[in-house]
Amino acid sequence: MNFTLAGINHHTAPIEVREKAAVNADGLQGALLRLRKYTQHAIILSTCNRSEVYASGIHAGDIASSCAAYMRETLNMADDSSAPYIYATGGIELFRHLCSVACGLDSMVIGEYEVLGQVGQALAAAEKAGMVDLPLRHLFQSAIRTGRRAREETGISKNALSISSIAVNKAIDILPDIKSAKIIVIGAGEAGRLALRIARSRDISSIVVVSRTEQRAIGLAEQYGARPVSPGLLIHEMQDADIVITCAASPHPVLRYKQVSEAISRRPGLPLVILDIAMPRNVEPSIREIPGVHLYNIDDLNDIAEGHRLERETEVQAVERIIGEEVALLMKWWQSYNARPVIKSLMKRAEQIRSEQCIRSVRKLPALTQAERQAIDLLTRSIVDKILRAPIMFLKSGEGADGSGVISRLFGLNDENES
Repeated sequence: MNFTLAGINHHTAPIEVREKAAVNADGLQGALLRLRKYTQHAIILSTCNRSEVYASGIHAGDIASSCAAYMRETLNMADDSSAPYIYATGGIELFRHLCSVACGLDSMVIGEYEVLGQVGQALAAAEKAGMVDLPLRHLFQSAIRTGRRAREETGISKNALSISSIAVNKAIDILPDIKSAKIIVIGAGEAGRLALRIARSRDISSIVVVSRTEQRAIGLAEQYGARPVSPGLLIHEMQDADIVITCAASPHPVLRYKQVSEAISRRPGLPLVILDIAMPRNVEPSIREIPGVHLYNIDDLNDIAEGHRLERETEVQAVERIIGEEVALLMKWWQSYNARPVIKSLMKRAEQIRSEQCIRSVRKLPALTQAERQAIDLLTRSIVDKILRAPIMFLKSGEGADGSGVISRLFGLNDENES
């Protein structure tokens, strides 16, 4: 059994490439269905920073090429044009990477909380689609445990920023009189909730929340002292807004050039800051060309995130030690898991020999009672168990370069394993 990973992230691909592969919660089952055409056991992890496919299978080369082919299809790119963006790895390095993701070390905003939940949701979605085998399940559950340990045993996520908080901080840098500003938050998901909470903590006087789901907008508005507004009134609300933060889970833009241009025409001379922190992007890039509009996307906020990263270098080292411990645990489990076929064959062969010899020996003895037959059976089973204990422990420990091969040759199991 082998693991493989193929993906793109904020280190390897610009936002216009990443958003092609982005999958929100509503589209995840459909994406898994498409992935099933390429590989049987796989998990899709898609966040604002990355889109990755984790797969398991017997032949490493086959699953690696299948995952890469799925990524190329998703990006709608030929092999040569996608090569600079798609990274791939396998084995223990794959697990290190997944642990770094779960711990928030691989995020633009280091130590972010949201990504750990997203790793769990990715596993749950693939489970629902029937695409998770035991190795993949153990891999992700181990990474989730690692992420929890990192947050419980280190300060990596203490007072951690989020993309939403960075967006508000960016707006504060641009608009010095933030308390008297009007902010519109488009999207009522987790990112929208965080943006509303941070806006309220900054004492911004006028906060508006816009969502396609009216009840969610009303609920968040009541919680954070905001005003719920339907999407149909968005242009009207933008006429006197200072900041717009978009974080809606939408596959299509929710702010288009025509809308923003119309709103700006009704507020001559007043600048408008738009912070698009959605993936895929909520805002048409051409809006940047409208005079008076200052448009920023996730990648534009990286300078603030980098400063936050440098402040947490000590915590990063502590988290990496935890990852090292979890890697050792996974390797031990993996060695035991890989040894299972040989252990099963060894026990089967020993039982076959024991049973045949018992039958032959009992036939040569005088008539035995049922109790005597059971006593002989238990005795021989106990002898076999004691003899096999050391070889089985050797196999589970993973000692030697080829423990399974050594045991197979010693006990003549090769023919059985091949069958």
